[in-house]
Amino acid sequence: MDARIITYDGARTALDWPGALAALEDGHRRPRAEIGDLFLGPPEGTLLTRAARIEGLGYGVKSVTVFGDNPAAGLPSVQGAMFVFAPEQGQLTAIVESRLVTEIKTAADSVLGARLLARPDPRHLLIVGAGTVAQSLVGAYSAAFPSLERISVWARRPEQAEALARSAGDTVPVAAVADLEQAAGQADIVSSATMARTPVLRGAWIAPGTHVDLIGAFKADMREADDALISGGALFVDSRETTLGHIGELTIPIEVGVIGPEAVRADFYDLIAGGVPGRPTDDAVTVFKNGGGAHLDLMIADWIARTA
Repeated sequence: MDARIITYDGARTALDWPGALAALEDGHRRPRAEIGDLFLGPPEGTLLTRAARIEGLGYGVKSVTVFGDNPAAGLPSVQGAMFVFAPEQGQLTAIVESRLVTEIKTAADSVLGARLLARPDPRHLLIVGAGTVAQSLVGAYSAAFPSLERISVWARRPEQAEALARSAGDTVPVAAVADLEQAAGQADIVSSATMARTPVLRGAWIAPGTHVDLIGAFKADMREADDALISGGALFVDSRETTLGHIGELTIPIEVGVIGPEAVRADFYDLIAGGVPGRPTDDAVTVFKNGGGAHLDLMIADWIARTA
């Protein structure tokens, strides 16, 4: 077996955000992916396996264990690897540490959504949450939007937001904020990456023309935006297949009749290859749900294997 083994520490500095965005755009110009997920084990110790096939690009399988109590033992809560297989004869070409794939995929997914849907020259980005994803959002958004003049960070624990602000690079000034409502009303882009199960963002706070990027909710009982924001904005997703019917951000308002599935105007395939328009008007509030998905993992892992 000639597969390369690619680790986070060995490859991260060789990768850049423009390259990651280009990999996602190129991947969505190919035929729609086949995807499938498998969950095994109890909630406190789950094996999650996500697989995808993209014609001409190949096959990918990301398997990770999710053990929420691991940090108390000094171990990561998520551990695993991404396997990349060639499209022609199916050879295993690379084994990539899952942390590397997930970090880049998640932030690039959101920033590509903002590139397609936000107004072109945003000046103020608000990041809601101050965890691992928030750290990568600072770098990814700064690289994609040179017009940014400041980045605000809000977290339920103020000390966490302050720590992120101190550790951020000096490309764009980053500051912790205490008043979420006020910051959300002033931002051009609001990017939310929390573990919330009840909404932390309200439609009444959001000014016309704002782009809202929702990352955190990934289970059926999780959501970050209230009904007013979901129903009042122009709604887009990265993939209909991995969001509709799976993630509480959409399934909960659909189940109670706040919106229907048709409220989702487009996904990446529609926007990039299908010619579907994005932002309807300059003063519209655009809402983008980042759902992830194995096909995005494959696009990024293939790029990593070719680049790192």
